[in-house]
Amino acid sequence: MVASLGGILFGFDTAVISGVIEQVRIQYGLTQLAEGWFTSSALVGCIFGASVAGFLADRAGRKATLIGAAILFFLSGLGSTIPPNFAMLVIARIACGIGIGITSVIAPMYISELSPANLRGRLGGLYQLFIVLGILLAYLSNWAILRFAQHQQPAFGPNDIMHWLFVREYWRGMLGTEVLPAALFLLLLFYVPESPRWLIQTGQESLGLNILAKLNGRQAAEEDLKAIHDGSKKEKSSIAELFRPGLRRALLVGVMLSVFGQLSGVNVVVYYGPKIMIAAGYHAIGALSAQVGFGVINLVFTLVALLVIDRWGRRPLLINGMAAVAVTMAVTGILFLWGRTNASGLVGAASSVTVSRSISLWIGIMICIYMACLALSICAVIWVVSPEIFPTRVRGSAMSMVTFANWTTNALSALFFPLFVSRFGMHSFFFMTAGICTVSAAFFWKYLPETKGRSLEEIEELWVSRTSTHYG
Repeated sequence: MVASLGGILFGFDTAVISGVIEQVRIQYGLTQLAEGWFTSSALVGCIFGASVAGFLADRAGRKATLIGAAILFFLSGLGSTIPPNFAMLVIARIACGIGIGITSVIAPMYISELSPANLRGRLGGLYQLFIVLGILLAYLSNWAILRFAQHQQPAFGPNDIMHWLFVREYWRGMLGTEVLPAALFLLLLFYVPESPRWLIQTGQESLGLNILAKLNGRQAAEEDLKAIHDGSKKEKSSIAELFRPGLRRALLVGVMLSVFGQLSGVNVVVYYGPKIMIAAGYHAIGALSAQVGFGVINLVFTLVALLVIDRWGRRPLLINGMAAVAVTMAVTGILFLWGRTNASGLVGAASSVTVSRSISLWIGIMICIYMACLALSICAVIWVVSPEIFPTRVRGSAMSMVTFANWTTNALSALFFPLFVSRFGMHSFFFMTAGICTVSAAFFWKYLPETKGRSLEEIEELWVSRTSTHYG
């Protein structure tokens, strides 16, 4: 639960920006380019944080690295609340992004290394659940602060600092709310143990064994210790080891989980959902209401995935879910095309009112199904499978590479979506996404082994031995 709080901050800080962009643009007189830089500055920090997280975790430990990320979250929250100028605000957002990037690598890894094999999927899924909760908390926090600013102005004097933060320049209060979960995350991290597998790998065997015994009992701890030692007898770890036979397939699966996860369109819907719904014929209020509905569906089906991932397995959820996502994307593309969309994705005037409303309703329904399928499949599986498919000795470096791919693909897809739609139409985006998801389902059917119920050391043997060709 403590490690999963990093997911709250991950979700909160990536979603809270949606409520402050317009006010920051007006206050600092930003150009379009400067506005884009402000919006994407945290993603730049995410890419950097993900690239160094594995190095830090392998040398300083998982716990210490998470504490460093929590400190970055706390300082960035303060820096975002009281920046004297735009440059300092951007620096604070970059620092926040570095914390997100580090946490997105280390928190799933830490959870994976502490979890018993029979509960690892469920416990790892908590991280994705908390990301979804963080997104919803950001939306609710922004709504509450805006409502307060509009209706409770007499509560403070015009020169009161609270009036400045929550009324006159309420975007500061929206960003500053990050300080509360960051402080809780930082405080609680001091009470959790270090990863026992990392301790054993770095020669602190007695400490690691004691933690394993508290988790699983002394007998199971002794068995885990032997398995960890057997794994550590293999040649010394290096990044080059990830490109050798066996583990390079694990690296390919991990990277493609991130790439396919972002190219599935999930973050495009999160970032541009209201614009998509307006293009489908919804009014602005209806589009925002639909976006809230997508968030609720995401939360509900993430909870469902959390309950079934250790019973149904990773492969069925991922393969069947991505196939279903492909179908929903194809149908949505057909609906947009049927509605005679123009180049920018807007419903053409030639469509009759009756047909337009009918198409709008079905587009909303299909996107709801799409969000449910995503939450049950790749969104739930990615943070469970990614850390568990790599050996302890290279897990930090591997997760940095995987998460670097995740954030880079995220940034590029968000950057080019408006340009793509303006040139090729909204329907083309959905058809392209359907094709990508079809390819992803076939890829995971061929290359992803079932990891349900297996220890991390047993999973390593799946890659190294030739028996890994049996994936069911």
